[in-house]
Amino acid sequence: MISNLAYVHPGAILADNITVEPFAYIAENVEIGEGTWIAPHSTILPGARIGKNCRIFPSAVISGIPQDLKFRGEETTAEIGDGTTIREGATINRGTASVNRTIIGMNCLIMAYAHVGHDCLIGNNCILGNGTGLAGEVKIDDWAILSAGTLVHQFSRIGGHVMIGGGSKVRTDVPPFIKADRDPLTYLGLNTVGLTRRGFEKERIDLIHNIYRAIYQNGMNLSQAVEFIEKEISQSADRDYILEFIHKSERGIIRGPR
Repeated sequence: MISNLAYVHPGAILADNITVEPFAYIAENVEIGEGTWIAPHSTILPGARIGKNCRIFPSAVISGIPQDLKFRGEETTAEIGDGTTIREGATINRGTASVNRTIIGMNCLIMAYAHVGHDCLIGNNCILGNGTGLAGEVKIDDWAILSAGTLVHQFSRIGGHVMIGGGSKVRTDVPPFIKADRDPLTYLGLNTVGLTRRGFEKERIDLIHNIYRAIYQNGMNLSQAVEFIEKEISQSADRDYILEFIHKSERGIIRGPR
């Protein structure tokens, strides 16, 4: 179902059962999967790879060239996973030679006027609230929620199952499973509601809580806390994820409450 009032470049690859509404624009070097809906006045530019059963709302721009002065016109992509919704006015830039692609995972919700910069890597089931802005090369793990107006510095990483309060400025890395808010951004405890909704049992949540008590509430510096966790807290996938996140953090993790 492709409207005669839409523009679709002959070189675009579209599944048979997608819907393209009037006044949508689809350029060359675009691929769109089955069941996807492309709204009026949405713009799909070269390098877009849009999965199955996605919804692209009016005035969204997918795969615009990077807002990066190092970009030299290299062929890169912006990849949208199955089941993801891109709401009104959102902009998603394609990659540069640094990573070669911008990726948004499956079943994500990118709300109105959010911006995803070049080479960002966003996991599955993530939500970016209205007006959220991601600078280039941001990494966000699965199930993270960034509330409206959150601004994320270039190269920052946000862990899985995180909840970040509206209007936050993310200048350093946010480790997994927690809530964060205030300025400067501060650890406010576990994202207990989110974890419970996703089937985390109490024993598992308590173990994660013990890890963050060591990091933020026991008066140790970070290196002491990491050493304590490695020696005193039983090995688990969650413990290893948190420790790996901290060890790989290049910007440092957010501060604790004071």
